[in-house]
This record gives sequence, C-alpha cells and structure tokens, in this order.
Amino acid sequence: MSVIAGFIVGAIVMLIFGYNPIVNYGSLFSGAFSGAYSIGETLRDMTPLILTALGFAVSSKAGFFNIGGSGQYLLGWFAAILVTLKFHTLPGLVLIIFAILAAALAGGLWSGIAGYLRAYFGTSEVITTIMLNYIAFYFVNFAVKNWLTAKGEDSSANIPSKASLRTPFLENLTQNSTFHWGFFIALLVAVIVWFYFNKTNSGFELRSVGTNEAASRYAGMSVKKTIIVAMFVSGILAGLAGGLDGLGNYQNISVSNSLPQVGYDGMAVALLAANNPLGILLAALLFAALSIGGLSISVFSTTPTEIVSIVTASIIFFVGIKYAFEYLINKFLTKKELIKKLNSAKGDKKA
Repeated sequence: MSVIAGFIVGAIVMLIFGYNPIVNYGSLFSGAFSGAYSIGETLRDMTPLILTALGFAVSSKAGFFNIGGSGQYLLGWFAAILVTLKFHTLPGLVLIIFAILAAALAGGLWSGIAGYLRAYFGTSEVITTIMLNYIAFYFVNFAVKNWLTAKGEDSSANIPSKASLRTPFLENLTQNSTFHWGFFIALLVAVIVWFYFNKTNSGFELRSVGTNEAASRYAGMSVKKTIIVAMFVSGILAGLAGGLDGLGNYQNISVSNSLPQVGYDGMAVALLAANNPLGILLAALLFAALSIGGLSISVFSTTPTEIVSIVTASIIFFVGIKYAFEYLINKFLTKKELIKKLNSAKGDKKA
C-alpha cells in the first residue's frame, strides 16, 4: 500500500505540472527491465542497496539506529581499492578475497566505534554514526588525494583486471552492462543474515535486546556485548557493500563532493521491508528499478528525473505512517465483521 500510494502521489505531481504519468511510468519500468542491459544495470544497482539495508536491519533489530552506513560503505570501498592497488602481485582470487575481507573489516571497525561508545558510555549511536560519517568522508578524500592518485589527479588508477568482479561471461550475458559477481554475493549474504536472525543464539540475543533490554539483562544476556556485536556486524555489511561496488562497479576511487547516497537509500530499503532480510531483496529491486529506470524518463520526455525522487520520498513517507494504514485496515475489518454478525443475527431472528 505504501508503494502504491507513493506512485499515486508521483502521478498527481506529474499531472499538476502537465506531464503524462502513464507514459513516464511506462518509460521508467521499460528502462529498468526492457532488455538484458537494463536488467543487468538494475541488478547491479541492487547489490549495495541489499547490503547497506541488511546492515541497517541488523542494528535496528537490536534496537539501534546505525545512520553511519554511508561512511562505512565509503571506508569499505577505499579499503578494497587500496588492497588491490598495493598488493597487485597476489593471484587474482586471493586478491579479490583479501580486498573483500579488508572492506568488510574496515566498515565493521568503523561502526564498532559507535557500538563501543553506546555500550560503555551510553552515547547516542545516532549522533556518533553521523559524526563518523563525516570523519570517514574527509579522511577518505585526504587518503585518496595523497596516497592513491598522481599529482594533480582526483582519481586513483584502475584496479588490476584480475581483481575485478566483472567477467566477460556476465558482460556478454547482459549486453556489456556493469553487472558483476557481487550481486550473487549479496544474495548469499541476505540468506546468511536471515539464518543468523532466526536460527542462531547470537541472533536471538540480538533480537531480545532490541525488544527489551532490561529483560534480556535479567535473563543473563550480555547487553554490552550484543550492542557491540550488532554494530560491528552492521558495519561489516555496509563495508562489504562499498568493497563490492568498488571492485565490481567503479573499478577505482575518486575524491568525492558528498557522502554516498547509498547508505541512506539502504535505510529506506530496510524500512520498506520491515527489516526482513528476504523482504529487503524485493525492496532493493524496487529502489534499483526507480534509480535505473528513472533515467529513461528524461530521455523519452521532458519530465525531469527529479520526479523519481518525489516518488521515492513519498514511498518512504507512507512507510513511516504505516500505522495509519494498519488503523484503516483494522477499522475496515472490524466493520466488516460487525456487519457479518448483524446479518447473522437477523438471520437467526427470522429463523
């Protein structure tokens, strides 16, 4: 209902400004799914969204808001590129694994700082992760400019081809799109996180702390340990997103003008999926389709691509007021049940 409401709001805005919503939505979905190339780009765009959303879901299940996905993603991206450029003599598969592990560890350690401060000093993780975002942003810009680029350049060299997650097989399959093996890693991680939430003691403790911290402490669970673990795992996933994007999509790293948007988009994906790891796959597909397909709107019409941002923001807004939908549904069901009982009573009276 939130998604449908978001699209309706977008259609109303288009009509107000004289644009055709049917044509534009047709262009959007055609741009996202009309051919092998479009599908490849959409799936590639899903990859970091899945992982940053899973990272937010892990911390959210424990009762904490990790707003630092963008900074953790950026550090993971930087770590992966740094490893591939500095250890380029390693065999291809070893280099890729090393780079991915470095990316995950960088994101985990960065998020773990906020977890430690929250566990031992009661510091708000919202404030610390936001601050850590900007520290990561300025540090990575400094490091890229001074460690990885030639004088006067703003971008690092491209990673060795043996360290790339793209392959000729996937490029030929998707008509030379940027689709890469990182997508399948993200799918595997989503299944692992679902298993972690539902089938492990650590996952149970994490959900218990998120539900009732005092009761969990009374039951003998280490709340401090759970807080740190939740934030560390959350950062690992966001860092992994950056690493896979760096090795599969960008192939290098540049000085940035702003924080990556993918960290915040991942939060929206997780909220839309109610932090369900398997639901995150569908929500990430929707957001990726909006992102990739939205580029086609301005190609086939005079409609500005910003209309996609309005649709996305509307969906997030309606997710935020999901209790209004629940209230209306419950009210409708209650009324329907009441009418059914009244009709049943009338039938009994006649009998």
